[in-house]
Amino acid sequence: MSKIFASRLFWPVVMLLVLFAINLIAFPGFFSLEIKNGHLFGSLVDIVRNGAPTLIIAVGMTLVIATRGIDLSVGAICAIAGAVACSIILGSDNPGSVLTVVVAVTVAILISLVLGVWNGFLIAVLGIQPIIATLILMTAGRGVAMLITEGQILTVNSPPFKVIGSGFVFGLPVAAIIAAVIFALAAILTRRTALGMLIESVGINPEASRQAGVRSRGLLFTVYAFCALCAAIAGLILTSNQTAADANNTGLFIELDAILAVVIGGTSLAGGRYSLVGTLVGALVIQTLVTTVYTVGIPPIATMVFKAAVVTIVCLLQSPTTNAAFARWRHALTNSRKDAVAS
Repeated sequence: MSKIFASRLFWPVVMLLVLFAINLIAFPGFFSLEIKNGHLFGSLVDIVRNGAPTLIIAVGMTLVIATRGIDLSVGAICAIAGAVACSIILGSDNPGSVLTVVVAVTVAILISLVLGVWNGFLIAVLGIQPIIATLILMTAGRGVAMLITEGQILTVNSPPFKVIGSGFVFGLPVAAIIAAVIFALAAILTRRTALGMLIESVGINPEASRQAGVRSRGLLFTVYAFCALCAAIAGLILTSNQTAADANNTGLFIELDAILAVVIGGTSLAGGRYSLVGTLVGALVIQTLVTTVYTVGIPPIATMVFKAAVVTIVCLLQSPTTNAAFARWRHALTNSRKDAVAS
């Protein structure tokens, strides 16, 4: 039992269950699932589908934070990827062609990878602090997206492109399937190979890792490029779901939700050990919070306050001071039981 309380996932899971309970009380059919036109529908499906972009970015952000870094540019990369894809589709003679969509998505992802490598270059080669290096692209990226769209909202009418964000395969949302694949690949590559250990070593002690022969530069290039890849995919999902590229609003503040998901999941911003499963739970908590706002009927002006309150509660429950207090309470409770049995 003590191991359960000491787990990093305990309080995030508890908070997720509490949010589920609140939604169930406010809406008795919250857990109900039904099939319409061969597609699975329900509140839980909506949470998973709408939370997919945040989860995808949070997976990349987890690895970046594990190296003692941060990436504030993911929202801007989302906007750039969506703008590039939509501009290519609109400029094509056949916007509804699958080949056109494949080319647009490929180009958007390649450009995003270049931006991720640029972040890695600033951090690994020039030695710029991650928060400053990615803040540059965070600021300039929106301007680049605006230049691509020429300040307009590019609306596309392409059924193959729409599938990415709002389509279904075998009754399941395509966005959720993409998120599951990325999560699984990241988990396999970092937990079934030495890559995860190397990432943790760089995050715990970069100098010791360098002296041990770990090529931290290449590792930093990899994690920032992967994070940019995740941001591009998330941006394509968001743009596809909206059927339009909005340079100002696509991916706006999503970097904050991703960071919150990582922190709620128990990964320390100081770098080192990380938890992809914790990030998954954190992303579900963030998206369930959004759903709870609408289910309970919280006024829109109080949405951010409610969200901040829940996140604060989880972080306080995860703090070392709180954990120590619970440990003392469990120890005292165990001793009192022993004394009762002995008497």
